[in-house]
Amino acid sequence: MKAFRHDVPDYIGSGIVDISTGMLLAVDTVDNHPREILDVVAAATTDLFQGRTVVQVEELWKQNRGTSDNRHYFNEILVNSENLVHLFMRSKTNPDIVAVVICSRQVNVGMLFVQARQVMRQLETPR
Repeated sequence: MKAFRHDVPDYIGSGIVDISTGMLLAVDTVDNHPREILDVVAAATTDLFQGRTVVQVEELWKQNRGTSDNRHYFNEILVNSENLVHLFMRSKTNPDIVAVVICSRQVNVGMLFVQARQVMRQLETPR
């Protein structure tokens, strides 16, 4: 988690969410945030990737393409809020794990993607 803080520009916080359970597995923030807010972010992350309509879209694409694999079509989602940028990235090695990285609105989005993806690759590499 500290790698996100160190490497991602305009970093505010990050977390790791298990979307199969909706649980927040790890969190790191530059400020103290109430646990209720962090838990709601974990639930929202689960909805973004596993919500009923998202799963329905994925199933329709599989039918349309004639595939039956377990791949997911939504792997990264960028959300701009009033003051923040939220990047949600599904793990390539464990699709039930999603990293959430939150930055200020001033962040260079291209650099956010480059640096966050690099950290994610490091986290996914077996040691």
